[in-house]
Amino acid sequence: MNGSFQVCAKKPAGRILLFAGAILFGLAQPPVATSAGEASGRPAPFADANVRLEQNATDQDVEVVFEVKAGDKGLSKLSVVAPDGRTVVDFSAPDATTMGIRQFSFESPEPRDVQRLKAAYPQGVYTFDGITADGEPYHSTSALNHALPATVAFIRPKADARAVGTHDVQIAWTPVKHLAAYIIEIQHAALGVELTAKLPAPASTFAVPNGYLLPGEQYQLSIGTISKEGNISFVETTFTTAENAK
Repeated sequence: MNGSFQVCAKKPAGRILLFAGAILFGLAQPPVATSAGEASGRPAPFADANVRLEQNATDQDVEVVFEVKAGDKGLSKLSVVAPDGRTVVDFSAPDATTMGIRQFSFESPEPRDVQRLKAAYPQGVYTFDGITADGEPYHSTSALNHALPATVAFIRPKADARAVGTHDVQIAWTPVKHLAAYIIEIQHAALGVELTAKLPAPASTFAVPNGYLLPGEQYQLSIGTISKEGNISFVETTFTTAENAK
């Protein structure tokens, strides 16, 4: 019993000494660490923590989107604090047996009153803090601004086009300056299919993979412009493929 007691007593003492050395001299590292955050004694950065403004110009609605991912571990707590000090996200999974939640996507309401939305989510730096189910802290920041990128115009197929082919189809749009990227989405809700592609800013065309489009079907086409700050502006239309398309 004495031997066991002495081992248990010495191991914590050794750890305290090493921590003290790290604090005083900046040389030693804690002997036990499971992540970069724990090794440095500071919260680890989130794998992804961002906030952006997103609009659907066709429907004339705007929303704020938060996306969070804590690496491979689940979070038992997550908070996001606005630049003015208000907590805009407050998540808790108090039962550790759930292992927490690893990835989040939050969307605000989409009021037609855009100024009200901007007042609720002001420009500035948002602070993300989280704790994993096993107690590891995470911390990151992300800046939100209210500048939305310009939208594209559909060139090919034209808005609400009919009798579109299904083979060697190329989507084309008017280019927009000063962007980071484009997002192309082609979906058919009834068929349960959706194709999404992210293209670099110089692009102005996208080749639809052969075999994706079926004859005699209506598809929804969305093209999003992504600003260098991460905000997105979408425009939407539909097109219908020819009954006997090849």
